[in-house]
Amino acid sequence: MFADPVKNLKAFDLRENMIVADLGAGSGFYTIPVAKMVPMGKVYAIEIQKDFLTAINNKVKEAHLSNVECLLGDVEKKGGTKLKDNIIDAVIASNIFFQVIDKDKFIDEIKRILKIGGKLLLIDWSDGSSAIGASFDKVVPKNIAREMFENKGFTWQRDIDAGAHHYGIILVNK
Repeated sequence: MFADPVKNLKAFDLRENMIVADLGAGSGFYTIPVAKMVPMGKVYAIEIQKDFLTAINNKVKEAHLSNVECLLGDVEKKGGTKLKDNIIDAVIASNIFFQVIDKDKFIDEIKRILKIGGKLLLIDWSDGSSAIGASFDKVVPKNIAREMFENKGFTWQRDIDAGAHHYGIILVNK
């Protein structure tokens, strides 16, 4: 049902020293695997719910990871991630786009934190057929999502197979 984070991250071509932001990190579904893939880098887990950040911090301790920083932040506000401009090599936005109310501000915040040439891995629900996925009225079709990012200065790099109920797109900040 859920996309496989390790499989999706392998398709993202991460390097061990990258600085990565996991936006809407939730319970750390992507944060923990990405932290293991960038052992000499840094991972920022950005989440608006404190309870999720507590859960991620516990998982980070259990996994003996020292390269994760959890930040309480709002990804729909300029500066809401609390990250500086142009410092991130790669952004992960998984299962969040359908929930975002102000998609333009969300895209602008990603653009602000990403370095020129930095990459975005966008993974989201491709259909509303799942009881635990997004409802039909919330799903943003892949072509619409791609167009929204391209209109803000991103370039499509490639699609990835993100599973039966998700799409995956890698975009580059130009």
